[in-house]
Amino acid sequence: MVDAKDLSSTLQAEVIAAFGARRPLTITGGGTKAFYGRATESSPEDTLKVSNHRGIVSYAPTELALTARAGTPLTEIEATLSDNGQYLPFEPPHFGKGIATLGGAVAAGLGGPRRPYVGAPRDLVLGIRMLNGRGDDLRFGGEVMKNVAGYDISRLVTGSLGTLGVLLEVSLKVLPLPPAEETLTFEYDQNDALAILARWAKEPLPISGTFHTSRTLRLRLSGSRPGVEAAVARLGGDRDPEFDWTNVRDHTDPFFENSGDLPLWRLALPDGAEALELEGPVALEWNGTLRWLRSEAPREVIRALAADRRGHATLFRGGDRSGEIFQPLSAGLMRVHARMKDAFDPARILNPGRMYAEL
Repeated sequence: MVDAKDLSSTLQAEVIAAFGARRPLTITGGGTKAFYGRATESSPEDTLKVSNHRGIVSYAPTELALTARAGTPLTEIEATLSDNGQYLPFEPPHFGKGIATLGGAVAAGLGGPRRPYVGAPRDLVLGIRMLNGRGDDLRFGGEVMKNVAGYDISRLVTGSLGTLGVLLEVSLKVLPLPPAEETLTFEYDQNDALAILARWAKEPLPISGTFHTSRTLRLRLSGSRPGVEAAVARLGGDRDPEFDWTNVRDHTDPFFENSGDLPLWRLALPDGAEALELEGPVALEWNGTLRWLRSEAPREVIRALAADRRGHATLFRGGDRSGEIFQPLSAGLMRVHARMKDAFDPARILNPGRMYAEL
């Protein structure tokens, strides 16, 4: 375990002072996800830095549970887990050249290529410790599964982009590293790739990642060596041991880096949704249910297309960040969100406007 000073009292004092002055705070860790969400105005003195509040608090490999402070770098956590033959199942993206932190990963609620096969971040967060907008030091959940009675606040806070509280500690479920892993490459256009992925998703295959760009489909298989080899023999394709899935996770693959200044959209669609009818390069993940689109098409057109397919669209990176970044909520859902914001952050000082202008 890392013997690091608990700086929670310092952070708590800053939040209490901001609450008293009704002064907005911009919460930041490693800064690798600062691009995500709506652009908000802030000054350096309004920044609440959590990156120094770091260190693994507890880790029980036999219990598959780890607790760390929010400012702990993901690299530090991943190295500790790797030494014990374990890993973070949802493959949190690191992004950028900064130091991605555990708090930022949970606050953003983003998962990598393995996410649909092992669970989303909210499914793997066991408990949290956080400061609300008044500066109260609160704990929810615990360090084991099935520990929630009443509202599952840990899941509620995961993915809220710091608008409900300042994360201090997070407890996570971890998993053993798979004994074997192989990447296969196939040649399919987008329509054929969607069809084959939909079919494979219904079969008992040890799939742990899919990625399609242009005419190339890559498939990752993870599990026991006999299970992986049986799947390889069944599916065919070419083995591709050089392909690095962290480039998909962290958006350093050429698809993400070589598309110029085109806005990057993230579309979440149901199983079997047909190909997009928009100009611009498209990448597929998660058996085709996650689509990355580079396009200058109006956001109304893109969101209408996603809604027509019973999905939703997020302006993930680039474009005009002052407008609505996430799919607009119905009036009823916005009232629910507003009530939650008022309950956790009555003065609305925590990352105001980061998710929606009204919040």
